[in-house]
Amino acid sequence: MPSILSPHLISPMENLLIITTGGTIDKVYFDAKSDYQVGEPQIGKILSDLGVAFRFHVIPLLRKDSLFIDQADRELMRATIAAQSERHVLVTHGTDSMVETAKVLASIPDKTIVLTGALNPARFAGSDAEFNIGCAVGAVQALPPGAYLAMNGRIWQPDKVRKNVDANRFEAA
Repeated sequence: MPSILSPHLISPMENLLIITTGGTIDKVYFDAKSDYQVGEPQIGKILSDLGVAFRFHVIPLLRKDSLFIDQADRELMRATIAAQSERHVLVTHGTDSMVETAKVLASIPDKTIVLTGALNPARFAGSDAEFNIGCAVGAVQALPPGAYLAMNGRIWQPDKVRKNVDANRFEAA
């Protein structure tokens, strides 16, 4: 019986490409009225502070709330990822339109792409950002080529998930 850790099941990650697009994970709030800006990407600092044992390269592509990401932005993400040599890609993205973006990125051949984000900014104590990033890093190394979402401790295919806004979580579509 093959081991789950067989090299045939887990592709070695030479280098992780990280594309940041903004979203809640990188938000900075200025007052109680939810006045915010999308700040500098937090994922590089998070991974460095955790002392990860792999190389990564961050491309800060957009700084948008995902409600404002449009088809042109998705095509820019697609073209940017397709043009890079890395086969393992993690995309930080706002949760409101993450599913739509994953569907576009699924058409990129020979790359494993995992989108993740946070329901609370990474700068907040108790944020789900680090947990979601950790799940995404594990998923991007273990999954076959395709596009996936890593949220709420689960890995989802984009055509089988939706965001439940009322419950503030992702669930089966």
